[in-house]
This record gives sequence, structure tokens and C-alpha cells, in this order.
Amino acid sequence: MIYTVTFNPSIDYIVRLEQFTPGEINRVNYEQILPGGKGINVAIVLKNLGHDATALGFLAGFTGMAMQQQLRSFNVTEDFVHLDEGFSRINVKIKAERETEINGQGPKIPPEAQRALFEKLDRLSHGDTLVLAGSIPNTLPDDIYERIMEHLDGRGIRIVVDATKNLLRRVLKYHPFLIKPNNHELGEMFGVTLNTDDEIIEHAKRLQDEGATNVLISMAGDGAILLTEEGVFYRSAAPKGTLVNSVGAGDSMVAGFLAGYMESDGDYERAFYMGVATGSASAFSENLATREEALALLKTIA
Repeated sequence: MIYTVTFNPSIDYIVRLEQFTPGEINRVNYEQILPGGKGINVAIVLKNLGHDATALGFLAGFTGMAMQQQLRSFNVTEDFVHLDEGFSRINVKIKAERETEINGQGPKIPPEAQRALFEKLDRLSHGDTLVLAGSIPNTLPDDIYERIMEHLDGRGIRIVVDATKNLLRRVLKYHPFLIKPNNHELGEMFGVTLNTDDEIIEHAKRLQDEGATNVLISMAGDGAILLTEEGVFYRSAAPKGTLVNSVGAGDSMVAGFLAGYMESDGDYERAFYMGVATGSASAFSENLATREEALALLKTIA
């Protein structure tokens, strides 16, 4: 079974307009409301690919109820901790000549709610997969990823971490099954700018030396690189297509990798190419990738 954790999920209000002018009335020509958050995106795409996943995290208020209803409409299983106060955040994503985002704060998460999440995590068992993805709200301790991985250490659970900077590096000692920085985030961890594949692979190996098992580096329009636990690396250019929506593309890559890994009985090459195809399929669509879209792109790169 696959589980995802989203600590600060959102309702994403996505609008498109020809031009965004601050200080003026702006009228949209397209709008959409979707559940948001990296772990939620992973769960939705996994379901689109034909694999069940349970979304965990925290929900509150009327926006939390709306998010729950939307996930059910996507046939995604959810088992959130419901908070008594506040409301889940609303993120506004403005797509005009440039993309602008206005992200809400989210509710306070008290200690008893944190304990309730750990109780749900205790249901995971050997062979399960847990995806920890996204930022941590300021109402949670900044070592919550570490606490979760320490709590589950030694249980045979595959843990995927999609986070940035110290939030990611501090958990490497628990040997996550997969981490997915992008090339810019990878460089920021070491205070350098990475310009070549060799430089990216060199620094991915350094993360393996710190404890990561497999390192998947997304590079937007330049494709992706995977460095496996056997020391083998795979490189893929991005499939050809028109960028429509970058939101959720990295999460879709994680979901595609997991789907490919499971469907191939652990073949990293198949998992990698399925990840690249799925991430690109989401980038080329208004919505998150479907299986048909991902498989169509997979034929062009693998």
C-alpha cells in the first residue's frame, strides 16, 4: 500500500487571464478549483495510473471539507486528521504573462493532532511505501520529517522524500528509498550552480554518501537524471510538448516512478522513464496526468 503525507494541503484556485495588472480589476478567462499539496498530487496521479494510495495529513474548516469531497470525486482514499479550529489554506495561482502565486497560511496544528497522525502512520507495515512531500507549516516542528522517519525506522517501509535544502538533508541518515530534488535545489544544498550532467551526478552521489538510496533529479525542460543504489545512472531528455501547467509536474514524476517500479517488479530503468513520461504528461495538460497520456509519452522516450 502507498501512503502520502501532506502537512499543509490547500484548495488551489487557478485562474488564467491575458494580462495581470496589480492595483486594477483583472477579469479571468479560465478558472478551476483543485485540491492541492504535493502528497495529494502524488495520490491523485497514482490513482490515475491505476494504483491505490491513501492521502494523510491535516484538514480543517470548510475548505478541508471541500478538499475531502474533491478527493473522493477522484476516487482517492483519504484518512486525514481533522482539526477543530481554523481552515485549510487557499492558494491562488495566477497564470498570465508570468505566473504569480499567493499562498495561504493554513491552520494551527496542535500536539494532539500530531499524535493522531503518528497513530495513523503506525498502521503502515513492511513493504508499504510512504511519500513525504512539501514544505512544513510554521505550526509544526521543523524536524517533523525526521521524527516520522525515526519513528518508522527498521519497519521495512519504503520512504520517498520530496523536500528541499536542510529539510531533505537531515533525513538522509534514515536512508530514504527515493529523494527527488530538482537540479537547482541540488545545487543550493551545496552552495553551487550545476551546469553539466557530470556535476549533477557528482552531487547526487554525495547525497547517496549521506544516506539516500536512489536520487531522482528533475530538470524541467531538460529532462531528468536517476542515480540508482547500484551506482547506475539514467538520463532522459524531456518529451516534446507544449508547457501548459507546471504545477504538479514534479509530484507526477514521483507518482510515475512509483507506478513504474511496482509494475516492473523493481526495474529502475522502467520506473525512471515512467516517471519522466508522467511528469511531462502533467506539464502538457490543464490537469494531472492520466495513464493514457503518460503511456503515449513513454513510447517516445523509452
